[in-house]
Formats: sequence, C-alpha cells, structure tokens
Amino acid sequence: MTKKTTPGGAPAAGRWLFHHQPRPSARVRLFCLPYAGGGASVYRGWGARLPQSIEVCPVQLPGRENRLGEQPFTRLPALVEALAEALGPLLLDKPFGLFGHSMGALVGFELARLLGRERGLAPEHLFVAAHRAPQLPPLDGPSYDLPEAELVEELRRLGGTPRPVLEHPELMSLVLPLLRADMAVCQTYEYAPGPTPACPFTALGGLSDPDVTRERLEAWRAQTTGRFKLRMLPGDHFFLHTTQTEILRVIADELH
Repeated sequence: MTKKTTPGGAPAAGRWLFHHQPRPSARVRLFCLPYAGGGASVYRGWGARLPQSIEVCPVQLPGRENRLGEQPFTRLPALVEALAEALGPLLLDKPFGLFGHSMGALVGFELARLLGRERGLAPEHLFVAAHRAPQLPPLDGPSYDLPEAELVEELRRLGGTPRPVLEHPELMSLVLPLLRADMAVCQTYEYAPGPTPACPFTALGGLSDPDVTRERLEAWRAQTTGRFKLRMLPGDHFFLHTTQTEILRVIADELH
C-alpha cells in the first residue's frame, strides 16, 4: 500500500481526476464529485453518454480507489481548499460546471463559493443531487464517531453500502475509516451565510428518498440569485445508479 500522505499534500491535478478522458474540442468541463464512501468510478462512462461538447472530469478524493493509501479529509473547508488548488488550471481555459451527489453536492457548493470569493470564478451551472439545502439543519445527530457495531447498523439503515460488504468483517475494516472520514466531512459542516455562487442551480432528488425531500431540495433556491430548477426522479437516495439516463439528459439540456 502506498505510504499515506497528509490531506491535500501538494497534489497534482492528475491525481484528483480518474477515468478522465480529455476532450480538447469540448466547450465546457463538468467536474463530478462523489457521495460519501464513493469514488470517481461512479461517473465512469458518463463522458461517452454526454454530448461531445461536454468533457466529464470525475473527481477522485483521497482515501479511495487509486488513492486508497492517502489519508482522507475529515473537514470540508480543508477538502475544498485542496480541491480548488488542484483543479485550478483546469478552471481557467474554458467554462466549467459542477455536479455533486449527496456529500459531493455539499463539496461542490462550497467549492463554488470559494472560487467566487477568492478567484472571481463561477461555474456555468451547479448540479446538487440528494442533499438538503446547506442552510437547513440535519435531521439527525452525528454518527461518524459511533462505535463500530452501531455505525454498521446506521450504514445498513442508510443503504448504499452493499450487503456483502456490511456482512464481511475484513472488508468493513477497510471501508469504515473512509466512511467515518466522509461522514465527518458532512456532519461537522457548519453553514455560514455569505455570497452565493453566481450561477444557475439544478437540484435533483429521488422520489423515494425519505430524508432528502422535495421541500428540503427546494430550499436550495435561496442559494442562487440566478435560475433555479428542481427535478425529482424515480429512486431512493442513490438514484444516481438507477436513473442515469434521466440525469444525463438534464445535464445535457443545461450545458448544451
């Protein structure tokens, strides 16, 4: 296993993108951010299914897949700062959009805020999926620091972690540290009022997601002074895996 590094330690942009196929003729880049415990492979294949005008850039965060040996982040501000630094050159030569699912939606939102605040940059479009608006309080208390058995039960309740993994102690010993870190990123987040990203928003949700309801997605409208759309799609919290055709159609319509 690769020697661990400190979070955000002098990363090159290439390490932060995985399954990325450059498309020099594309008009816009779309950076895709994963949910907690997920990796860039979630977005593998999206580039082939979107128009040639869109270059898909799946973002690989430390601590997973090809970056398994690196220490994952546990706090959102440090993650966003490192991500902005790593992606910096790719944000300057053509328009870019951000797509994030669950934890990725929160990361994308705060990345857009940081880029606007510190660099005067704004995404062409921000897609936020399966996460409540950031100004709303969480429904439950923190669970990232639960004892292992209780955390496994919480993961079982949330879904998204395959049953064979949940029932395999050795696999869980590998997966739990990353899940704890990602959950800490989300559950220690504190929203601070301030300027909103100067771009259109599209919020996406699963019709069967019991926690991220239409009302909690609709509240994203307060985070933009631009155009806002809300799309509810078939599926639960992880509709990303079951309604890709519909999601890609939404993206293509907005970034054409």
